[in-house]
Amino acid sequence: MSTHDRTTARQSVEVEYWVIDGDGRLVEPGALVEEASGVEREFVEPLLEIKTTPCRSTTALREELFDRLVRVLERAEELDKGLVPLATPLVGEEIEELPSDRTKVQNEVVGEAFEYVRHCAGTHIHVEQRPGRVVDQFNTLVALDPALALVNSSPYFDGRRLAAGARSMLYRRMAYEDLPHQGWLWSYIDDTDEWTRRLERRHEEFVRAAVEAGVDRQTVEAGFDEESAVWTPVQLRDQFDTVEWRSPDATLPSHVVRLADDLTDLIDRLDRVDVRIDGDEGGVTDDEIVLPEFDAVVGYVDAAIEDGLESGTVRSYLDRLGFDVGAYDPISPAIDGSEELSPDAARELRLDYADRLKRDVRRQVRSIQGD
Repeated sequence: MSTHDRTTARQSVEVEYWVIDGDGRLVEPGALVEEASGVEREFVEPLLEIKTTPCRSTTALREELFDRLVRVLERAEELDKGLVPLATPLVGEEIEELPSDRTKVQNEVVGEAFEYVRHCAGTHIHVEQRPGRVVDQFNTLVALDPALALVNSSPYFDGRRLAAGARSMLYRRMAYEDLPHQGWLWSYIDDTDEWTRRLERRHEEFVRAAVEAGVDRQTVEAGFDEESAVWTPVQLRDQFDTVEWRSPDATLPSHVVRLADDLTDLIDRLDRVDVRIDGDEGGVTDDEIVLPEFDAVVGYVDAAIEDGLESGTVRSYLDRLGFDVGAYDPISPAIDGSEELSPDAARELRLDYADRLKRDVRRQVRSIQGD
């Protein structure tokens, strides 16, 4: 696959970045949120989210994302701040939440493990739902979940090496360990009614857990509907009329655009080929997309989290699904040098990757202007 212009399914991205000061310490975004449309606070103080609108082509997505980034970075330069494209802050600094009834409820339900969520920065990719192919879209994105390995961007949490994809480990295995249906990957669906039934069950499960934790039921139901009470990596979003993939880490913007383009390219094939579920291998041909049985997908996902692209099994699987694995250069292997990381080393890495993000944006803007 390659990045190119297309005018098919609309696509959009949401990318989270840590905000740092000139010494590499985490700080609030402050005035950065005022610099462009689609720039918003996240639920914790040092995290900034940059969103695009639904775009009809990869070129449009790329131009919009980088225009917004340029505006934010210019203001960040004035304020001696930077944006860090790493999935975790690397070391265990205390991260404060913004006041919110939703996060209060989640803290009650998830308990101390909700701390892990506060240390996660990710990327969400939305692809427009296609009439008659929504089930195939959902199932294909479930099978593509091991592609998170293409952009793993932090192996560290609390100064310790956790996994090639530390954020995925934190989110799936640690934060929602006691509520696995809320945050783990869900299996394939046979129809959209099955998705609706799952949402209803998970919503009631969440409400029940909140009530058992001492939260008023009316308060929970006012803050969480069926769609917003789950954090599973692949979701059908009625609110946006999209299929959403939430697994990728925060990473360099050019990597985000490449991944969104590759993902949309494969999803677009669903209009032209058959989809079936069979065996453990998976693969893409001119005539069909073969998805592995769900248990096999889970095995590939586990390897993608634990070992990333160092896993030959993961590389081969993604290659069979049509990804040009060699075109990706995830950050995790580049910073994965020791079992432990000091606060000083973490701040230096943040400063380094804030500079790399700025260079990445400059290169992409020059490329856009030269097109």
